[in-house]
Amino acid sequence: MLMPKRVKYRKQQRGRMTGKALRGAEVAFGEFGLQALEPGWISARQIEAARRALVRVMRRRGKMWIRIFPDKPYTHKPPETRMGKGKGNVEYWVAVIRPGRIMFEIGGLPSQVSVEALRQASYKLSIKTKVVSRHEIVAGEQA
Repeated sequence: MLMPKRVKYRKQQRGRMTGKALRGAEVAFGEFGLQALEPGWISARQIEAARRALVRVMRRRGKMWIRIFPDKPYTHKPPETRMGKGKGNVEYWVAVIRPGRIMFEIGGLPSQVSVEALRQASYKLSIKTKVVSRHEIVAGEQA
């Protein structure tokens, strides 16, 4: 599971996810990428599930890049706890995703296999995505 080795502050506020991705919005390493169409938080478990789906379809060929990292702590108070008494404990880590962000990239595979692998990975994520190539849009939206 992805998580930071150490952080300056243990807990963070939620923040805002308005606007488009300023950086990381173009396919930089591979030929195809999985682009976010809406804002959201992607947990480390979702990233790992998508990575496993990609690797399974790729069958030890080509190369994959994970362009997001879960560096935001998600806190949660235990069930049946009264209000107050401070902020909850860190439960897991999330990556903040804005629309336009390229989350995964694939290279060195036939285009049909690449698109299918990224489509399978998109099923593991909680936001709408689309498969994009280095030069043009390939496939429509995926939930």
